[in-house]
Amino acid sequence: MFADTPSPPPATGGRAQQVLAHVFGYSAFRGEQQAIVEHVAAGSDALVLMPTGGGKSLCYQIPALLREGTAIVVSPLIALMQDQVSALVEAGVRAAFLNSSQDADTARAVERAAYVGELDLLYVAPERLMTPRFLDQLDHLRDTGRLALFAIDEAHCVSQWGHDFRPEYLQLSILPERYPAIPRIALTATADRQTREEIARRLNLTHARRFISSFDRPNIRYTIVDKDDPRRQLLAFIREECPGQAGIVYCLSRRKVEETAAWLCEHGVNALPYHAGMTQELRAGHQTRFLREDGLVMVATIAFGMGIDKPDVRFVAHLDLPRSIEGYYQETGRAGRDGLAAQAWMAWGAQDVVQQRRMIDESEASEEFKRLARNRLEVLVGLVEATTCRRQHLLAYFGEDSAPCGNCDNCLSPPQTWDATEAARKALSCVYRTGQRYGAGHLIDVLRGELTDKVVERGHQDITTFGIGSELDEKRWRTVFRQLVARELVAVDHERYNALRLTDAARPLLRGETGFHLRLERERSRSRSRRRAATPMDIPGGIPTTLFDRLRAWRAATAKERNVPAYVVFQDATLREIAIARPRSQGELAGISGIGDRKREAYGDAILEIVATTG
Repeated sequence: MFADTPSPPPATGGRAQQVLAHVFGYSAFRGEQQAIVEHVAAGSDALVLMPTGGGKSLCYQIPALLREGTAIVVSPLIALMQDQVSALVEAGVRAAFLNSSQDADTARAVERAAYVGELDLLYVAPERLMTPRFLDQLDHLRDTGRLALFAIDEAHCVSQWGHDFRPEYLQLSILPERYPAIPRIALTATADRQTREEIARRLNLTHARRFISSFDRPNIRYTIVDKDDPRRQLLAFIREECPGQAGIVYCLSRRKVEETAAWLCEHGVNALPYHAGMTQELRAGHQTRFLREDGLVMVATIAFGMGIDKPDVRFVAHLDLPRSIEGYYQETGRAGRDGLAAQAWMAWGAQDVVQQRRMIDESEASEEFKRLARNRLEVLVGLVEATTCRRQHLLAYFGEDSAPCGNCDNCLSPPQTWDATEAARKALSCVYRTGQRYGAGHLIDVLRGELTDKVVERGHQDITTFGIGSELDEKRWRTVFRQLVARELVAVDHERYNALRLTDAARPLLRGETGFHLRLERERSRSRSRRRAATPMDIPGGIPTTLFDRLRAWRAATAKERNVPAYVVFQDATLREIAIARPRSQGELAGISGIGDRKREAYGDAILEIVATTG
């Protein structure tokens, strides 16, 4: 099953529990893991929705070791394959991958190993799996009884509603026709009900048992701020909250990615750009550096992220509004995969909403697609405007109820609100009285009674709305107009220099039938912004940082020697547990989460020596 791994003693948890403990070093399954493992190991199909960091990989890796033969894992990205295979090999599992990064001799060696039954798991891209040559190999494995299962990772790639759509995934629907007796498990970190149904339909998994785990990531803190010099806001966030930590910064355009990465470097942040306009070689090089170096910040478009298996990403920041809550959840979920405290930070403005709507309207997609895209964007706008718990809003989108989390910006510092009903009516009246031909700047001048050249030239000092809003300053009026746009009570006319015009949705407010309340933004003190709520994975006070630092230094040297990312050797969570427990024997080391038999044999003596010689 796996090379040179001693046979575990009988355990009440059965064979799955033995593999979990002796190969992967964990004492207990989490959530639905055990039910999924037993279901698939018994030969049944499954569709699994589990948040990033929830342990999806174990849901097919353990059944692969329990079933006879080789498991075929369909994975969309080279980097993901390589890292997962490296981690499995470190744990003593016979795993390999086939992809375009290999030369012909290496690929043939892997194919021979699979052909003769020397592999437990083989990772392939969907493009390779569907080639006649590879299908012939699968036929051989099936005919010899050595085809264990198919695992389809990142299954949302089959959905044309998501930005990770990969047309090659559509071809995977032939697997149950060609190999009807072989169980399949499709896995994704996020999918709303519509995407879920599309995955099941397109992969012929409509009759598969569905396992939907909680989407809650309690270790992630969600913070959303209004844009006010967003680059400097981002820099302040990184310096104050995550100094020297690995993170991802998402931007909407390639140009903004390049400019933001360069600007961060100029201000002392080790940052790299990543977008689809770069050469494949440069993208691969930057991704490799991000995975293997500590404290690197990747500034990227959404082209970067799927398959990023780096567990110690401490923050994900957005300088532009994502396209949907689903996209936001998926992108922020790349932070804190190790379960330790992490941050999801975003700066947003009404112009982001306008730009997203314009992109939707100008796309060549069907009207149905556009309608759904607009709806998803509106739900996201509801999240960023929320005055109550962010996590509650986020989980509600996935059909999950929750109590206030106590660990988002709104919970930690509840925003004040003000009744902007009268101000909103004045703004809407001003839009109408000026002929629906002007942008927010001119309208604010009219409302505040400013006799600018443009106001006098248009004669707007003589209309009824001139000067009726002098009680609010320019910044407050811009907030009002921003929210009127975000809530679609007014629309932006791009053909007329971003002039504002009323929509039908404005009528109830103008008639006095509805109210209009807004967040009252306030400056937060440095001490408040730096306050961090405890999470279940926090390290108790008094952790011996010298020991932790020595363990990290040893891990870095070991990883470099083995040419693998540091977290493939051990994750930070494991090193922190070692630093707290200070094991003195191989037996005590075996009780540390994340240390299986193979790793304990390979690294146990070195770890125990470091612990023994560190005060």
